[in-house]
Amino acid sequence: MKTTEFDERFDAGEDMSAQVDWTKVRRLNVEAKRVNVDFPAWVVAGLDRQAQKLGITRQALIKIWIAERLH
Repeated sequence: MKTTEFDERFDAGEDMSAQVDWTKVRRLNVEAKRVNVDFPAWVVAGLDRQAQKLGITRQALIKIWIAERLH
């Protein structure tokens, strides 16, 4: 099947999952890389308060805020 046909069928709402070889799927630009950042205690406390308000972890909050800033 050509890409254009695949795209047309997908855009029409057809379930194309049977047409995909899931063993070869790659997610681009999502490889995790660990970094260490030191924050003053008052920053960590503020992050914890905001994370608790949102019901998420400190790490999730930092990831969201940085991603928003980069976009």
